Amino acid sequence: MSEMSESIKKAVAQSVKDTFSFEPEEKMVMVERPRDPKMGDYSTNIAMRLAKQLHQKPVDIASQLIEALKKNLPDASEITIAGPGFINFVMSETSLTNCINPIIAAGDAYGSAEANTKDKVLVEYVSANPTGDLHCGHARGAAWGDSLTRLLRFAGYDVLREYYVNDAGHQIDMLAESMLSRYFDCFGKEYPLPEDGYHADDIKALAKEIAEQDGDKWIDADPEERMNYFKDKGIQRKLDAIAEDLGLFRCAFDSWVHERFFYENNNERINKVLKTLEDKGLTYEQDDALWFKSTEFGDDKDRVLRKSTGLLTYLTPDIANHVYKLERGYTKLIDLWGADHHSYVTRMKCALEALGYPKDCLDVDLIQMVRMVSNGEEVKMSKRTGNAITLRELCEDVGVDAARWFFVSKEVGTHMDFDMDLAKQRTNDNPVYYAQYAYTRMFNILHKEDAPEFHQVDTYDLLKDKKELELLKQISDFPKVVADAARLRLPNRICSYCQALAREFHSYYNASRVIDAANPELTNQRMGLVYATMITMKNALNLIGVDAPEKM
Repeated sequence: MSEMSESIKKAVAQSVKDTFSFEPEEKMVMVERPRDPKMGDYSTNIAMRLAKQLHQKPVDIASQLIEALKKNLPDASEITIAGPGFINFVMSETSLTNCINPIIAAGDAYGSAEANTKDKVLVEYVSANPTGDLHCGHARGAAWGDSLTRLLRFAGYDVLREYYVNDAGHQIDMLAESMLSRYFDCFGKEYPLPEDGYHADDIKALAKEIAEQDGDKWIDADPEERMNYFKDKGIQRKLDAIAEDLGLFRCAFDSWVHERFFYENNNERINKVLKTLEDKGLTYEQDDALWFKSTEFGDDKDRVLRKSTGLLTYLTPDIANHVYKLERGYTKLIDLWGADHHSYVTRMKCALEALGYPKDCLDVDLIQMVRMVSNGEEVKMSKRTGNAITLRELCEDVGVDAARWFFVSKEVGTHMDFDMDLAKQRTNDNPVYYAQYAYTRMFNILHKEDAPEFHQVDTYDLLKDKKELELLKQISDFPKVVADAARLRLPNRICSYCQALAREFHSYYNASRVIDAANPELTNQRMGLVYATMITMKNALNLIGVDAPEKM
């Protein structure tokens, strides 16, 4: 909440108490900026929200609150009633400028909130199989997940960023088998390449490395030992490549949890989950398979935990994975999954509820498909390789800043077209360029050779221009934007904020002369406004992993 919004909220709450002799609940008092500036700087709908409780018309309630509000909010130069009972506030110029020094003092921390020790949040995202390169679909989840965790941390949440490595099951067997086939080729030996194996050049290269390093020792080795060795080598190589690409994309993880971890020690963690469900009478045997009674918790059908072959389904170790998250003390789990996991969400929530965990401990955001578009047509394949466009190729083609911005700017639950041509443009039509260029302008104003040295003053009373006041309202709103975006898990709101802030600044820059040798006092105060705006823009861009460039 911005300092100004918070002051108004407190004044509204106090005025309700003074007028009607009771304190309203905190969530009842809302303060927003009207879409139409003619309606004032800020507005509250408290009169409408109290109408049912007071059995009065909102406009009558608003009329009674006016006198108390004038007393409790001296920073307001005008308080009026509009429409059915909205109360609008026009703030004094001096009160709006009071945000400048606190923003400068806070610096990189401006907009952040104090640490929240109550909630511990674990966010799992990307989690692509370690069998190939990350592609554009993964990139959308990576950009959104990383921005979400940056946002949550900035808003005071205790957050862990986790990657769940799917390194067990058929696809890993095929990875090892594909490597073995290429390894045997190095010695002129036959080893069948699976029909659904992997054919990428890096598989051949890794097999050749093993052949050069270990010689032919694996040709006649114990099959199980050989398979495990090649699995380990393949998984590690693929994970190293994934981590490198994610690093290029400015995505870091605090924890990497492996599916194979849950199969260790004779499936100890998995067996514990199965035993708990069995003790609760929530499993049964049918057709030689073990079933979970998920329909008792709202699923459309019961789910298999162990197949008739004795192999576990993917669901079973993943239940153990989510239990492990909760056992580590995390109270809120957030998973980012592909849209094709829609039905899987229900069964996982059913499993956790069956095991006795709160219904709301897990939230899942589904990532919808993205179409890469160039010249108005969908681009499915890389011109360079003929394969799907990889994350690395996208970063090299349009740049990390543009890639991250475009993926984060659209809510993750909506389908999106990624305009590759627009992403490469260095014009104001490109939204990330537009925002970054605003920052560069701010930086250049303050660091021009002929610019005087800025020094803070107690009051910025010369900032009276309408565009200056709009810019002040915009930067003072940043903490509220951060808090709301974090609470709703919508980092795309930060992109929208950057656009709005850039628009206000460009408008101000084009209409006002910041450095004016003939008016040093006004120059200094305007430099303070630019400095505070620059800090705000940099902090906002950082939340979505986009650079704030000093030169463009």
